Amino acid sequence: MVVRALLAFFSACAIAAFAQSDPQTTTAFRADTTLVLVPVSVTDPSNRYVLGLEKQDFHLFEDDVPQTITHFSSEDAPLSIGLLVDTSGSMGAKLDTSRRAVIEFLKTLNASDEAFLVEFSDQAELAVSLTSDSRAIQNKLTSVTSGGLTAMLDAVHTGLQEMKRAKNPRKALLIISDGGDNNSRYTATQIGDLVREADVQIYAMGVFEPVLSFGLTTAEMSGPKLLSEIAEQTGGRALAATNLRELPGIAERIGIELRNQYVLAYSPSNKNRDGKYRKVQVKLDQPKALPALKARWRLGYYAPND
Repeated sequence: MVVRALLAFFSACAIAAFAQSDPQTTTAFRADTTLVLVPVSVTDPSNRYVLGLEKQDFHLFEDDVPQTITHFSSEDAPLSIGLLVDTSGSMGAKLDTSRRAVIEFLKTLNASDEAFLVEFSDQAELAVSLTSDSRAIQNKLTSVTSGGLTAMLDAVHTGLQEMKRAKNPRKALLIISDGGDNNSRYTATQIGDLVREADVQIYAMGVFEPVLSFGLTTAEMSGPKLLSEIAEQTGGRALAATNLRELPGIAERIGIELRNQYVLAYSPSNKNRDGKYRKVQVKLDQPKALPALKARWRLGYYAPND
């Protein structure tokens, strides 16, 4: 997974971007080279994205061992995005707001981006396959009605499968749900393993009822925690909207975040191809002229296994 994503990432346009930011690291890549790609989002205390940092501001560690950053870029690269929209009965009136949120997110995409749509209730269904025509996704959502149970984890699995067909180097899934899974074939543990194996960032927009609402099922009450756990493994995050009017703005913010990330790449000093999970850590040198910064990144990856 890591190798395939990196080989795609260092396509002609990506190599050009790296060459501009780090001209001394433009050596050719071999097909058997293992590289790890780490997208990093940096924000200030006001949750604004911080751009303009340089390669020397970042330090990478794998299982607590320092690594050499071989490539660095803050350039915007094409994006492949999967939209996973909850259409179960628990969404109810929230579904109209979810549609508007998707439309706002689609406005952040560029002409070189591509997207697909997965709808999920009792089952997860690939409603629109990968396309550069965002109108196809909007049109499909206009006819959606809510009903049935919630197979959110199955939807993540379906999204990861469709993402294998993606042409762009940067990949992400965006889940819009109340998080109340109660009908999936796959377990949270199984999906967690798949997420850690995949080179895909996951973001979630939680459409939650107020905490003190009565009549919520156990699945609905555990929804926020489940969405957060899935997203944070990948360097993404889950953002909650207890007020439905917040949802379109959150969708737009996630779209902007995906376009304002640093991308670090390194060749691990641990050359063992043992298939084991390795933890990744990013540390920032705090610029003197800026307030305290916060970084988010992919927490780890599975090493290749021959």
